[in-house]
Amino acid sequence: MEFSHDEHPTDESGQTALTGFARISRLMVAPAAGLTALFCIGWIQGDASWMATGLSGAFCCLGLAAGGIPVLRRWAFTIWILAAVAVGMCWPTLFLRYGTFEYTTLFVPILQVIMFCMGTTLSIDDFARMARMPQGIGLGLLCQFTIMPLVGCSLAYSFGLPPEIGAGIVLVGSSPGGLASNVMAFIAKADVAMSVTMTAVATLAAPLLTPLLMKLLAGQLISIDAWAMMWNMTKMVLLPIIGGVIFHHTIYHRFRRLDRVMPFLSMLGIIAMTVLTVARGRDNLFETGLLLMLVCFLHTTAGLVLGYLVCTLFRLDPNSRRTIAFEVGMQNSGMAAAIAGTLQKVATLGLAPIVFGPIMNTTASFLANYWRNHPTMEAEPHEDQCTPTFSSET
Repeated sequence: MEFSHDEHPTDESGQTALTGFARISRLMVAPAAGLTALFCIGWIQGDASWMATGLSGAFCCLGLAAGGIPVLRRWAFTIWILAAVAVGMCWPTLFLRYGTFEYTTLFVPILQVIMFCMGTTLSIDDFARMARMPQGIGLGLLCQFTIMPLVGCSLAYSFGLPPEIGAGIVLVGSSPGGLASNVMAFIAKADVAMSVTMTAVATLAAPLLTPLLMKLLAGQLISIDAWAMMWNMTKMVLLPIIGGVIFHHTIYHRFRRLDRVMPFLSMLGIIAMTVLTVARGRDNLFETGLLLMLVCFLHTTAGLVLGYLVCTLFRLDPNSRRTIAFEVGMQNSGMAAAIAGTLQKVATLGLAPIVFGPIMNTTASFLANYWRNHPTMEAEPHEDQCTPTFSSET
């Protein structure tokens, strides 16, 4: 992944644009407060239309405001995910179909764009780094594809979730880590270079490991065609990433402004999939929402804690423990939702990944900020670790 020392433009025009954007963003605080009040009034009076307008509008305005308010900036992505959930819940019919065209068919191309964007941020050095730190990365990958799948399977059976929704818990646990873990490692002043490498390697291994884990752990909950899932994930994940890496090493240097465009496109893609999934599974979410939220919280928390404890058992340094904890506890929920889309089970299998996403980001954000304020002795930047070009919002 590309790194740069400058997080924002240093030229005068760039600073002026940034200041102007910040001022406009702060103006959205007042509408957010007003729409929150509208939601409260609607709640009191039992007016569903007021509640829907107030809730979805307040989150959208708060997301816009976060761009200009430093204290909210690290929570911007989570706020936008919550806004997407609110919009999908409140206005589901807008995101189901247009005529005979089903919007869920967009899942695969959206994920392919996200994976291509991820590939453009990777370099050969990100993979070569595995040879320089094999113990930490190897242990992290082992934890990634054992702890989360097994915990997800245990939770699905223990809480007696409906089979396809329970299988969604196993699916998100069997998915690789996402880009959000790199952001949390950066915020926590952990080892960003190790985090990037682990995410890249785990994502490339996912087309093989995720179907096998699903067949083994969720085969009794839903019918799994492991070979078909492998091929679908190869098309959705592996090929776009390889294409992105090739693009990075051939013509990417001619379009340096893409450093900021690519993460933005990834964020838009995840938000779009969140809206579509929630809209499709709204009724199921109303029935199992609170229980599913509890299960997802336990799932991500168990990943963070167990990932850290296993690394402590193997006597890894504190900074590596923190990095691997994020990699284990934070999954690529967007990929899991897209897999559910290929199986035509967005309304059931795809619910757990979508609920897992905002809960994962919120929980990890608290931990990242705590660790940021309690740095380890090894928390100084590594020789290849600088400020990442993606922003903390993604």
